[in-house]
Amino acid sequence: MDTQPRMTSEERSPVSPCISSLAVAFALLSSVSLCQQASPVDSPQAPATPKTEDNNPPVESKRLLGIIPNYRTSPSLQNYEPLTIGEKFKIASQDAFDRGTVGLALLFGGESQLTNSNRAFGQGGLGFGRYVGASYGDFVIGDYMTEAVFPTLLHQDPRYFRRGTGSGRSRLGYAMGQIFWTHRDSGGMQFNYSEIVGNSVAVAISNAYYVDNRSASEGVSKLGIQIGVDMASNILKEFWPDLERKFRRKHVPNTTADKSN
Repeated sequence: MDTQPRMTSEERSPVSPCISSLAVAFALLSSVSLCQQASPVDSPQAPATPKTEDNNPPVESKRLLGIIPNYRTSPSLQNYEPLTIGEKFKIASQDAFDRGTVGLALLFGGESQLTNSNRAFGQGGLGFGRYVGASYGDFVIGDYMTEAVFPTLLHQDPRYFRRGTGSGRSRLGYAMGQIFWTHRDSGGMQFNYSEIVGNSVAVAISNAYYVDNRSASEGVSKLGIQIGVDMASNILKEFWPDLERKFRRKHVPNTTADKSN
């Protein structure tokens, strides 16, 4: 979980975190797209990575919105080099054990307890601990399945490669498409088995500690929600630099006006 946000512990009302994540992503997309000029022809080539003043690639924000882990985002596909097995597991560990992931587990666990989504966990302090523990388990298992285990077995790259150029609509489609289409370590593209199969395995494992509603329909529902959450995370990753620049312009003091006074 770039930890991307991972599977929540909700059973009765699991849609609320997904709706919230998608709403945030599309709200940010709308605010950024209004400031962009649509490109008449979108270049199929990978965009040039912007450089800082010392000619080094810009440092990626470790967290989106101050809480969502962002360790598996690459600013472009230029000079592509595949990850080693150790690097894939390092990214998964960074996402899984980031303080933002713990914060998300607390938030989702608390929301799940409020909706009494898994009655077997109970209420009170003990129940809250169970909800938070289950929610955090979802994040950790999901991160390792989709970012380390299956990318290693299937020789796929778990990173999100930002496009960075083109119209807002084309970039939106690109960000959504990386959920289903990903890069192979050897080059080229392939169906994103790591995302789909990895999350499917994570949902199956979660049945060991979610004792309520273990039906096949509930499993399919949770898988769909998780894919939607990951898609919203990709959209945030694609447009986050644009949003940061927009906020910086708003907060930069008008030094010219100050000097004239």
